[in-house]
Parts: sequence; C-alpha cells; structure tokens
Amino acid sequence: MATTAGAKPTPTDASAGAGKAAKTGKRRLDLATVSGIALAMAGIIGGLILEKGSIQDVAQGTAAMIVLGGTFGAVLVTTPMATVVRAFRGLGAVFFETASDTAAVINRLIQYATKARKQGIVSLEAEAAAIGDPFLRKALSLAVDGTDLQELRKMMEIDIALAEHSAESEAQVWDAAGGYAPTIGIIGAVMGLIQVMKHLEDIKEVGHGIAVAFVATVYGVGSANIFFLPAATKLRTRMHEASLRKDMMLEGVMGIVEGLNPTLIRMKLEVYNLQPAAAKEAKPPKTADAPAPGARAKQGVPADALSAKP
Repeated sequence: MATTAGAKPTPTDASAGAGKAAKTGKRRLDLATVSGIALAMAGIIGGLILEKGSIQDVAQGTAAMIVLGGTFGAVLVTTPMATVVRAFRGLGAVFFETASDTAAVINRLIQYATKARKQGIVSLEAEAAAIGDPFLRKALSLAVDGTDLQELRKMMEIDIALAEHSAESEAQVWDAAGGYAPTIGIIGAVMGLIQVMKHLEDIKEVGHGIAVAFVATVYGVGSANIFFLPAATKLRTRMHEASLRKDMMLEGVMGIVEGLNPTLIRMKLEVYNLQPAAAKEAKPPKTADAPAPGARAKQGVPADALSAKP
C-alpha cells in the first residue's frame, strides 16, 4: 500500500532514526598522542645531533631486545595473560579517540523524555531496541520493562564499576612496564660493562664499549617515560571520559522513569557537556533608533501634529 502524505512514521522508522542518532562516533587519530611522541623523539634526537652525535650511536638492536624482552617478561610474571592480551588490544585507545557528541546524546534523551511524558514510557520500546550504545540500550530497556528505580540504578552502576575495573587493570599493565623498563635498562648497561671489562688492553675499545653499554639505560628510561607511563595515564583518561558519559546517560534515563519535565532533565544533563560545540552566541537584534521629528513626518505623521503644543 502506498503511504499517504500525512501518515505518521512507523515504529520501525522511528527506532531506526533513534539508533542512528545514538550510535557512537567514528574513531579518529589522537593528534595529542602522535604529536607528543613525535615531539619527544625530535627533542631527544635533535639534542643528540646538536652534540655532534649520530643516530647510529643509540641504534642498538641488542639493547632494545634486552629492555623490551626483560620488561614484558617481568610484566607477564606479575599480570595474568588474559589481562596482558586485553591491554595490547586496548592500546589503540592511546592512538585513537572515539568522536562523541555529548550534545547530540542529550538531545536524543530529551526526545525520549518528551515522548515518554506524552505517550508513556512503554512507547520507547522500539527506540530502546535500536540504540547503538550498549549501555544506553540496556538502561532504557530496563526502564521500559518497568524495573524498579533503585534496582535500575544499582544494576547500571555495577556495569560502570566493572568497566572501570577492566580499564584500570589494562592501565596497570603499562604502569608495570614503565616501572620495570628503567631497571631492565640498568641491567643491560651492566651486562655491556661486563663485556667491556674483558678488553681493557685496548683503551679505544673500552671507551666505545662503555658508550654502547649505556644505550640500554637510555632505552629503558626513554620507553618508560615517553610511552609506557603516558599510555597508562591516557587509558585512565579515556576510562574517566567513558564513565562520565555513562553517568550522564543513566541520569537521563532516571529522569525519564521519574517523569521529570524534559526542560529539567536537560538542565541536569547539560552539566556533563564539558566540551560544548564552539558556537558564537547570537547577538541580540539591534533596536531601531527613535526617528527624528522630520523622519516622523516622512512616515506619515502630520507636520502640524508634531509642532502642536499641548
């Protein structure tokens, strides 16, 4: 059958639109991470070159093998294998960030609240099933099913806590690597010095050997402070951003269940929008200046009326 021009959208169409609007944004390259690593490496290598050194002075494969092998070996001793695997899989969050539009999520929640206030919360069943974000989909589905308010909050807060625990365990892997790497670098330097001591008869070889031995220390300290520890901090930052976003969604769903006014819900959720879209404030329209007496005459006011005295 052909759809008439004034026909209302079907639930399927509405749910599809809701799912499209609620999906998470695409991943994009984190320029802060890339530029930070590039700047650190440029500063170190640039300083080396200014001191009349060369990249070959620090390009030692054996030193890298000692530091990386020893570091991740120590990490495996202290951390379960499953957690280490998750940490490597989640490393992409350091280099890529998910574009999220908090304002769009707030607008979507306000639309849900408006519809629920007019037609009842059961009317959101189709929209809830089509939401792309798993957390929001679960929260709204529980609300539609009539879950008790306190039980709903408790269940979703448990989800947030478990996600934070998983993210924290992944960050601790890189924290551990940052703690072990400098020490393993010292071990590599000592091993290099041991080899140098075997050839004390040639003073030139001794000087070269000592320089090479300390490259392992550079690798250990550099990898810890340029990558491992900053990566752990970046992962924690991502975790806090995700938790804040989930808190906002939960507050929005709770407001819908309580039947609050959509305007009040928006006021509560706007505090979570820490990075609003840059938009210029609308300037108030200019008020027309009071026309001069002559201008009034031109606008159709009789001249004698203007000159008349009371």
